[in-house]
Amino acid sequence: MDFSENFRIALRALAANKLRSVLTMLGIIIGVGAVVALMAIGNGATASITSQVQGIGSNLVTVFPGRFERRNPNTTIAFMYYSDYEALAKELNNVTDVAPSFQGFDQPVTYGKNSVNVSTTGTTPAFASVRAYEVEYGRFITEQDRAGKARVAVLGSQTAKDLFGGLNPVGRAIKIGGIPFEVIGVFKSKGASGFSNADEIVVVPLETGYEKLYGSWATNNGKRRVTDISMSASSPEVVTDVIVQVERILRRQHRLKLNDELDFTVLSQSAFLDALGAITATLTAFLGFIGVISLVVGGIGVMNIMLVSVTERTREIGLRKAVGAKRRAIMIQFLIETLVLSFIGGMLGIGLGWLISYLVNLSGQITTLVDAGTIVIAFAVTAMVGIFAGLYPAWRASRLSPMEALRYE
Repeated sequence: MDFSENFRIALRALAANKLRSVLTMLGIIIGVGAVVALMAIGNGATASITSQVQGIGSNLVTVFPGRFERRNPNTTIAFMYYSDYEALAKELNNVTDVAPSFQGFDQPVTYGKNSVNVSTTGTTPAFASVRAYEVEYGRFITEQDRAGKARVAVLGSQTAKDLFGGLNPVGRAIKIGGIPFEVIGVFKSKGASGFSNADEIVVVPLETGYEKLYGSWATNNGKRRVTDISMSASSPEVVTDVIVQVERILRRQHRLKLNDELDFTVLSQSAFLDALGAITATLTAFLGFIGVISLVVGGIGVMNIMLVSVTERTREIGLRKAVGAKRRAIMIQFLIETLVLSFIGGMLGIGLGWLISYLVNLSGQITTLVDAGTIVIAFAVTAMVGIFAGLYPAWRASRLSPMEALRYE
């Protein structure tokens, strides 16, 4: 008996018990749908976060005070200073811009009756190019603003929307912590970046921030602090060289010996993307595993129904064996029936998963991405479940004795 004949027999057997076949496939449909939908959510989250992080600038290198991996509560708090920025700006090679930043604590930013709590970032004109911000309306801060300690501010798109709604903010006055500032520009939207929203930002000249907003909190031992220093490497190939230079210069600035532990952390966007990729890949695999569990449960249901089918068709199996059918033919017939059941359920499940991911995507809350890899995985898992669920019932059918099968009532 060839494959096409076995396939027709399988379809007739499934059509003879339509309701039971549909209910049996339901477990496969839900399982495959869960695999496709959950992996689509994981893939979409990975693609979205990666594109947003890359939007900051793939050549970005940032220095933070302290060691991120350190968890000792008795460790002395580390600081970085404006003088560190000056040394880096003077001595670094293979960089296009260097920008220091001091990020203040959240405080009310108001316009009329509208108010938002957002941290204010004091920085220099190089900040926009280093962090890949583009001004949509107005202009960014200048060296003249710094020199005159001008009370001017540039708003992120979300901050501007929260404060002004549909009004053009440029030229209007806001208050930051009760101090009036003139809005001179609004950034183009960048969206969430990592664990924060890059559009919820207020940027002021660094000297203005020191003078008007941060006070003694921004100084230590009479020296002005910075919360980070960012720089843009001239090309991706020199990022590692820039990191080495930064460590050498700041070791000297902080009077650290070669065997002393660094009291700062240097991160590049490429390293961050690698770490982020590992995290999101694990998340996607975990979500897919949850779907696979439900698919395995559906496979157990298929096995149960196929065992019932073998019992119901015992006399048919005995008759086929009596007229010369071999064990291999009987086993292949029942295995094909199981695979057909699983394949149809799998196709419907892929459609269900795609529909769920499409509806989730339409909600605008989560971005989903159904790629070819997801479909291949869903098909592969469906085939494995079908083979797993069909082997034992098929083996049991092939082992029946013709005489006992014909006597079966």
